[in-house]
Amino acid sequence: MSVIAVGADHAGWQLKEDLKAWLTRNGHQVLDFGTHSPESVDYPDYASQVAESVAASKAERGVLICGTGIGMAMAANKVAGIRAAPCGDAFAARMSREHNDANVLALGARVTQRDTAIEILRIWLETAFAGGRHTRRVEKIADLERRTRPAWSAGEPA
Repeated sequence: MSVIAVGADHAGWQLKEDLKAWLTRNGHQVLDFGTHSPESVDYPDYASQVAESVAASKAERGVLICGTGIGMAMAANKVAGIRAAPCGDAFAARMSREHNDANVLALGARVTQRDTAIEILRIWLETAFAGGRHTRRVEKIADLERRTRPAWSAGEPA
């Protein structure tokens, strides 16, 4: 199957464990960046690790879980090459892959039931990017990222 990077904060820890078990049962290799307990932590620390592993092609895709999925998506989307999509239902998951070629899925443990999260993840993993007219749009996102990235992030001194 594929290599999937996962990460969560304290709110998403238990759901991460559940999704990690499902991924493993379904033949995926899982890179678990934590957290590993329900103790309070800062979600950007985990979002960055997962996003950077996907951007560096150490994982094919990433899954992030916090209370709503919003904070994780915001943090992950700061990493060049990442298109993180917070998805609360199967339709959003399908469209995030088919139309936007999302490479990171963000889920909200406080707003999404376990079985629904598994269904969202399954659909997200099974859905291919449609290409065609959507390729042009995804390329425009990448161009926007390149044009607006601060000079220091491209290896230049600050």
